[in-house]
Amino acid sequence: MVLGNGLLVLFLCIFKTACALNASDHRGHEDYAQFLLANGVARTPPMGWNSWNHFQCGIDEWTVKSTADALVSTGLAALGFKYVNIDDCWAERNRDQMGNLRAKSSTFPSGIKALASYVHAKGLKLGIYSDAGYSTCSKTMPGSLGHEDQDARTFAAWGVDYLKYDNCYHDGSQPQQRFLRMSYALQRAKRPILYSICEWYTGFNTRWERRIRQNGLVSLATLGERRDIKDRWDSVTSIADINNIWGRFAGPGRWNDPDMLEVGNGGMTLEEYRSHFSIWAVMKAPLLIGCDIRSASRETLAILRNKEVIDVNQDPLGVQARKLRSKAGLEVWAGPLSRRRLVIVLWNRSRVGAPIMVGWREIGLSPSQAVLVRDVWKHSFVSKSMRFHLTALVAPHACKMVWPPKLRSCTHFVEINLEDDDKEDAVIDGPMGGSNGWLSSYCDALNKLIEAVSILAHLILSLTVSSFNIQAGIFLGSYLS
Repeated sequence: MVLGNGLLVLFLCIFKTACALNASDHRGHEDYAQFLLANGVARTPPMGWNSWNHFQCGIDEWTVKSTADALVSTGLAALGFKYVNIDDCWAERNRDQMGNLRAKSSTFPSGIKALASYVHAKGLKLGIYSDAGYSTCSKTMPGSLGHEDQDARTFAAWGVDYLKYDNCYHDGSQPQQRFLRMSYALQRAKRPILYSICEWYTGFNTRWERRIRQNGLVSLATLGERRDIKDRWDSVTSIADINNIWGRFAGPGRWNDPDMLEVGNGGMTLEEYRSHFSIWAVMKAPLLIGCDIRSASRETLAILRNKEVIDVNQDPLGVQARKLRSKAGLEVWAGPLSRRRLVIVLWNRSRVGAPIMVGWREIGLSPSQAVLVRDVWKHSFVSKSMRFHLTALVAPHACKMVWPPKLRSCTHFVEINLEDDDKEDAVIDGPMGGSNGWLSSYCDALNKLIEAVSILAHLILSLTVSSFNIQAGIFLGSYLS
């Protein structure tokens, strides 16, 4: 089945308007977007847990309750993992006589409203799943096509906080229209429900994305893709590449969702899981745990509880990091953070250890500029005054992540490598640049302006900082005068 989380997991919330959206519709969606953001919904990428990756249809009320308990007891909830999301297979195969969805009596005997109350009492939020078709992807329960208003009212009455909305078994109509109907229905339900759609890239293009952004419809939906994530290295890398394409459209209220996390499910090494978690974090993807938290190992919890990595993901600037360059499986990803900081990931996707080196000129700095660099996985400073370049030997399938506590440079860059159709979308980005079509311009006042309008701007930053002889890690760097 296809996810709609944030990347749609993550939440890219919202979408496209049917071509005939009139001015009042536009205004209504903008108002609803502001309503959701004002209620704290999707200001930063959502964090929590989703049942599908580990349990698929083997989900029940006791599992959901005990997972909520585990989120609290492990300290994950305190770090921001608040959503407890039930995926497919939670409802009876048929609606009741009034056409309402009903929880499956054999697995959710207390009903969803009682379950939501249990989760809310823990200080958490409950998510649920439906589909913009006649049946969900599992074919075990009804979809919401033709019942959008009825189901939205039901979800609101139950106390649901998050809706993952898939795209299976529909009538052949455009997904934009079907997703839009549920968006309106949630608006009329008057409850701040995070709307995570799984669009599958059907009819997905930059013109549509631009409309979504300008009409405020993206505000609380997530954008998904056709291929579900698998607990395999090739799945993680390929989905990261796809998600990178749409980076400039992400931001507060509209996060790209490359699917739920596989960390802890056992199919990859710890290094691969660290890389997976790091790349999802810098891409500002929803961080939705996909393993059984109740039996998670200490090593798995150490990855998921890395507060410094989580802080990068939850940074209020909300700019998705982008791939700066790639050669022979050696990659540099970078993006701006608030307070004139930046994050860089050096990612070795090859099968052999290899050095990755980045010079200061490549990132728009003077070669003699002193840089404060912090390894976010080791929670320590690598250097408090590094000059000229950074070089790191990165293990196979590992990554290194750098985060500068504070930048004292005001170099900015403009993205110009856009197709003619999209040149109007060129944006100013945070400190960095030097490759892949980025031009630099120097101005401290512009730096402050960018931060002030960060929630509204869709920025892309090309940053690069090198890594060090350390295991997979996130690094922070600070430019010193």
